[in-house]
Amino acid sequence: MNNRTPVGVDTPGIVAGRLPDPVYVAQFSDSHPPLTSSQALVEAERCYGCYDAPCTSACPAGIDVPRFIQRIAQKNIRGAAYAILDANELGGICARVCPTEALCEQVCVRNTQEGKPVEIGLLQRYATDTYFVDPGKPLFHRAALSGKRVAVVGAGPAGLTVAHRLARLGHNVVLFEAKPKLGGLNEYGLASYKTTGDFAQHEIRWLLSIGGISVRTHQMLGRDIHLDALRAEFDAVFLGMGLAGVNALGIPEPAASGLEEAVDFIARLRQCDDLASFPVGRQVVVIGGGMTAVDAAVQAKKLGAREVTMVYRRGESAMKASAVEIDWARSNGVTIRHWAAPKAVHSAEGKVTGITLAVTCEQGGRLVESGETFTLPADMILKAIGQTYVSEPAGAGLMLQDGRIAVDEQGRTSLPGVWAGGDCVAGGLDLTVDAVRLGKLAAFSIDATLRAADGAASDALVEESCHG
Repeated sequence: MNNRTPVGVDTPGIVAGRLPDPVYVAQFSDSHPPLTSSQALVEAERCYGCYDAPCTSACPAGIDVPRFIQRIAQKNIRGAAYAILDANELGGICARVCPTEALCEQVCVRNTQEGKPVEIGLLQRYATDTYFVDPGKPLFHRAALSGKRVAVVGAGPAGLTVAHRLARLGHNVVLFEAKPKLGGLNEYGLASYKTTGDFAQHEIRWLLSIGGISVRTHQMLGRDIHLDALRAEFDAVFLGMGLAGVNALGIPEPAASGLEEAVDFIARLRQCDDLASFPVGRQVVVIGGGMTAVDAAVQAKKLGAREVTMVYRRGESAMKASAVEIDWARSNGVTIRHWAAPKAVHSAEGKVTGITLAVTCEQGGRLVESGETFTLPADMILKAIGQTYVSEPAGAGLMLQDGRIAVDEQGRTSLPGVWAGGDCVAGGLDLTVDAVRLGKLAAFSIDATLRAADGAASDALVEESCHG
């Protein structure tokens, strides 16, 4: 590492190297240190091993939580990893980013009775991390080859789940991804301190090791590949492109440096090998109240911004970010201003200088402006007000619902032979673990359909129904 003299947090403008080099390492180290083996054993012993466990019912991926925790308690890490990854191919990344406090841990009997749940997320991470260090012989093997070929468009959580599950069921999969790396939001959309050590790619390498999955990167739907051609060439098609569009502020946006989409800021940062070379503003404003806004705001602060302010148009209870994430932002020095909506972005000489916000309130259940405004100085403004599905690449043949692809309970779209899942479909939770759930549903439906076409029953579908 270079011994550079930091420019300091008080330096105006968007500059790199605000902090001493060693500080970046500490700032972007693991946000939640993993359990040691002794800690994991103690925590595993706290699990009651409930019959018809509420934690399992609350897991979108359907992981048998008491089962894997019991195996940790027995020091059977391989068995614990099997119980997790059999239900959730991305169990390692989900252990890092899943809002367990609002899902499995919220309904944990220890939580409802004593106010302190079993640390399910950390135990899941312990099992998968320990397994990935030395996986040994494969956990899963491919079924007899079916001779069927499936195109999976988009290598995010849903697409990766479908690819692995179908390869495991004996089908051959071609995975098309528009970006240079696989992973979708797990690679490009999460804060660096959540997935240290290039974990997303490490997990993907394991996932691809099942065999039967061919990868083609830099392949964008509507540009390099086309849905009609894929339908003609493959026996089935799965769409998991995610959300390529972003919502506009609804006010004039000057062509000025410093005004950027938060998702682009996070993606650039995730691919940066030298954090001291990454420029950040002195006064940063992040517009939005979701997980993306928190990740952008906290990382800006960790890069050395002097002041970082999140502004959200409603109150805290309406924010999409979890209570844990909101507390995390505040604990890292981020100021959160509620009841404020963008009114005007100011710039001078091609650079952002500030933002004027309208004070908002609710009247009769509607959000309205009160007539009062205030201005925050800013040399960097990051927009995190939501992403949208872009329909043009897939063509006009797909039926939409609420602006996203309409699918039935098995992930089937309005086009025969085409399934979809993940953030691009209507009705999802916009969570990695929910994308896994939708991917599993689609994979079993694809498998059943392909086998039915050959007059063969799908044992996999029967197995899935038995496991809920």
